[in-house]
Amino acid sequence: MQRHVAEIVTFQLNDGQKEADFIALMQRTEAFVRAQSGFMHRQLTKGADGSWTDYVVWQDMATAQEVAQSFMQQEFAAEVMAAIASDTAKMRHEEVLWSMVS
Repeated sequence: MQRHVAEIVTFQLNDGQKEADFIALMQRTEAFVRAQSGFMHRQLTKGADGSWTDYVVWQDMATAQEVAQSFMQQEFAAEVMAAIASDTAKMRHEEVLWSMVS
């Protein structure tokens, strides 16, 4: 049985990057992400320490990896990457072993 896969990207923004501008930029990625056949769920969070997490659940590992590569080819990718402090960015893909929703 294939398991769903969580793509978890943690990062901090570059100095001077405004939170509202970054959220608006990430919202520009919505149409692309929603159009991917294996997309299930996404959320963007910010911790009290200033660290951000982009959390996306995909149907399976193959989809998660394919979309991660394709994301970087999109017109918005350069702007997203320019907003993020590159030395803080970490991406990983993990199998979802259990989940709970309301």
